Amino acid sequence: MGAVAVVLVVLAAFAHAGWNYFAKRAGSSGAGFVWLTASCSAVLYLPVASGALLWGASHDDFPAPTTFLLGVVVSATIHLGYFLLLQRGYAVGDMSVVYPLARGTGPMLSMLVAVLVLHERPGWLGACGGLLVVCGVFVIGLSDGVPRSGANLAGVGFGLLTGALIATYTVWDAHAVTGLALSPLLFDWANNFTRSALLSPYAIRRRDVLARIWSEHRREIIAVGLLSPLAYILVLFAMQLAPVSLVAPARELSIVIAGLLAWRVLGEAQPVRRLTGAVVVLAGVVLLGVA
Repeated sequence: MGAVAVVLVVLAAFAHAGWNYFAKRAGSSGAGFVWLTASCSAVLYLPVASGALLWGASHDDFPAPTTFLLGVVVSATIHLGYFLLLQRGYAVGDMSVVYPLARGTGPMLSMLVAVLVLHERPGWLGACGGLLVVCGVFVIGLSDGVPRSGANLAGVGFGLLTGALIATYTVWDAHAVTGLALSPLLFDWANNFTRSALLSPYAIRRRDVLARIWSEHRREIIAVGLLSPLAYILVLFAMQLAPVSLVAPARELSIVIAGLLAWRVLGEAQPVRRLTGAVVVLAGVVLLGVA
């Protein structure tokens, strides 16, 4: 994976850890929070999407409408399921269980699918780097031991299901920006807009709930609406420069950042084990960078 792709992935990791921090501060607000953040993203990134559209039109570089629609609708549907499952997982289980399992399962399955279905060959260094990233993620996420309570077991289930959707949208979106040649900027904006549209019937029936969530968590909604698309746009550009089997595991550097923030800012336990996991992940990222 080249230097530019590595830089994009690292920047994306910081943005991703940031929006998850703000999402955690907002608590479990369910589908209402998902609709508000998707709608906020669509509004905030409208000028960027408009500029990308004008650029593509002026350079005659725009795919057929049916191709664009197919790529966006499939991706938005998978992403919507991902966000709803993640919120549900946070409602029934611990974040320290759900999030690392989801983020660890996702790239592991993404690499497997990329190798078996897309016939990518990351090489031994890339494969070892990806496995190190995944192992480090699990070391950080399971630093308190294997969960045994009913709530945490439910959290494990939702974490694994969320990870499966992460793998699914990662592989599909990589195909959309490479095989279908969709613009990452337009693709991500249309994705957010479509998710907002899909949840609009829910939002219309629960305007009072949405008003309360907006009043209580306005700052968090705007932060997630800004950082979440930024993180994924950077990843989409990285996937245009490097194989998805390398980009998917490398982006999990965000788990390291979030883990260190949880220790230094929130005062969570097990700092030695978290830092050990961080070292393992960083070693994997180095191998990915030289693969």
